[in-house]
Amino acid sequence: MPSIANQLTPDQISIIEAPLDAKIFLEGHAGTGKTTVGVERILTLLEAGIPGNQMLLLVPQRTLAAPYYEALRSPTTTAGGAVTVLTIGGLAKRMVELFWPLISAEAGFANPNRPPTFLTLETAQYNMAHLVRPLLDQGFFESITIERNRLYSQILDNLSKAAVVGFPHTEISQKLKSAWSGEPGQAHIYDDAQHCANLFRTYCLEHNLLDFSLQIEVFRNHLWPAPVCHEYLLENYRHLVADNVEENAPVTHDLLQAWLPELESGLLIHDLEAGYRRFTGADPQTMYELKDYCDQQVTFSESFSASDEVLNFGYAIAQSLLPEDESGPFKIDDVPFPIHHSPLDSTRYYPQMLDWIVEQIALLIEDGVPPGEIVVLSSYLSDALRFSLTERLDELGIPTYSHRPSRSLREEPATQTLLTLAALAHPHWGLPPSKFDLAYAFIQAIAGLDLVRAQLLTDIVYQKRNGRLSPFDQIKPETQERITYKLGNLYEKLRLWLDAYIQEPPEELDHFFNRLFGEMLSQPGFGFHADYDAGEVTANLIESVRKFRWAVGESLEAEGIPLGKEYLQMVDDGVIAAQYLYRWQTQIEDAVFLAPAYTFLMRNRSVEYQFWLDIGSRGWYERIRQPLTHPYVLSRHWDLHRPWTDADEYDASRDSLHRLVLGLIRRCRRGIFLGLSELGEQGYEHKGLLLKAIDRALRSAGKEE
Repeated sequence: MPSIANQLTPDQISIIEAPLDAKIFLEGHAGTGKTTVGVERILTLLEAGIPGNQMLLLVPQRTLAAPYYEALRSPTTTAGGAVTVLTIGGLAKRMVELFWPLISAEAGFANPNRPPTFLTLETAQYNMAHLVRPLLDQGFFESITIERNRLYSQILDNLSKAAVVGFPHTEISQKLKSAWSGEPGQAHIYDDAQHCANLFRTYCLEHNLLDFSLQIEVFRNHLWPAPVCHEYLLENYRHLVADNVEENAPVTHDLLQAWLPELESGLLIHDLEAGYRRFTGADPQTMYELKDYCDQQVTFSESFSASDEVLNFGYAIAQSLLPEDESGPFKIDDVPFPIHHSPLDSTRYYPQMLDWIVEQIALLIEDGVPPGEIVVLSSYLSDALRFSLTERLDELGIPTYSHRPSRSLREEPATQTLLTLAALAHPHWGLPPSKFDLAYAFIQAIAGLDLVRAQLLTDIVYQKRNGRLSPFDQIKPETQERITYKLGNLYEKLRLWLDAYIQEPPEELDHFFNRLFGEMLSQPGFGFHADYDAGEVTANLIESVRKFRWAVGESLEAEGIPLGKEYLQMVDDGVIAAQYLYRWQTQIEDAVFLAPAYTFLMRNRSVEYQFWLDIGSRGWYERIRQPLTHPYVLSRHWDLHRPWTDADEYDASRDSLHRLVLGLIRRCRRGIFLGLSELGEQGYEHKGLLLKAIDRALRSAGKEE
């Protein structure tokens, strides 16, 4: 029996110790011990002698497998082979790699005898940009204003939706136009998007390129139906645990429906009232059909992560978000709401609200609450907000860490420094950095160099016309003293290193970054020394360049285009490194966590206290504007003959906020602090649905503060 048996409930133990051929559908709200059961079930199967390589753990996002990884890596875990942990994308990629010779011709690839190239999101955007940029010059998408990298990503998103929902990619425009309720002339942008999607798919087939959507389609249409692939999967994976099935797309649910009857055992775990990844195609509705393929259906209701007081508050808000004809009378227990909110009379302005939040965090820590048990959540975590919070908390000696999946790698100071120095080290590219960029790079690269002295140094030593740096000893002595000889010596070391590199044959860009970091920037006296964040960003950038080289290096070489130059130009256009390489596994054990609310939910962990910033903001529930795609219309459940109206948008916003609130509440053990300012971060007054719901809940309960 697992080591934590004495902490488990009888309901949990009954599932963990179920017969080895049991197929169970387990559901319950967040915090009811479902994932614990999934972990212990796998450990029990291992103890029963089932080889780990016959087990598959299927998750919608690798972050959600963290508890399983932790348990399987424990030295006390029974040996028996490695359990396979995959997402549907990982499974598709693995099968395409393995059976490529069998299906490449059938799937329509022009060079079936050549190996495939798998595209990352970055390299997919690059290839999309290569195809679409000439069309933009011809007038495509002229009626909308959108950044180019967002345009490319939304076309790719349409292709992904078609793949995971299960309709031909050639029908994207038809679906989007059928739901369009705006000006008729504007609908032509969907035809433009369709043309670009078709062009990209043809290009991929001609060059053996597989983006995420094509990997899924090849797996779904050609590999899964093939007897040899089908038999391979059944022979290798006899036992399945699928966690957070509600966050998966219909193609995954279709696969599980066909797979479950032939498996020896299965455990499907469903988080009630979740489905936070709808923007990626998650579909809780198709998930429910999986119940019929399981012998047992079990529901957990006891919460282990949230107090009754917190749940009481959450249910009151959630009920107030329901339509009037559905909410009914409030049923609220006679217990205090564990909430605290900023006093509106003293937090009219956004910075005042931040001051109040930091003050409350400091008081909690003084009372003995570990910083790691506190999270600060917002609808979006802008650079300005992140900086403001970290600076305030740093002044009090309170450690913080943050994570924003949408943060661009190119926005990181370390990335900008590396790219600027790369341009300086490759003058033949003809991309001399500006004096501003170089001064900024000097500040980051040389420890202790401030802005004034960095600008002074740059103005004197940098010759933009030839992109060269002059020696420090050629500067007037009085100016040398002003800059200081210590900093001048570090500058000279960096200059000599760059000058020596220029004299050599140029290396691949990822090799250059590796050398620059290891030989210079990470050394004592330089800015990346002992800076783990800068080291991580450098590693991410090197990985990004390496994958870019693998994907397009051969074609660029054939055209005589330097890969490094092309990479820098694509970064500047916002195409390459547009998506931050995830730092989900990076976590400081005892530090306050700053993140967007949905990011916190997808970490699936509970804390003692939560701070909700700017609860009047509409960002808590409004979708980001995406003029070329639509997650609700591109689903299996939308009626093609019905337009998407403002009422539909309102209902969808209210539903997403309802799920968000319950998800946050169920991951909070002791209390919530509500940050409210009369004027938001941009200086505008707003009173969104969340603020109104909280106000209605308090009034209905007679607990106004």
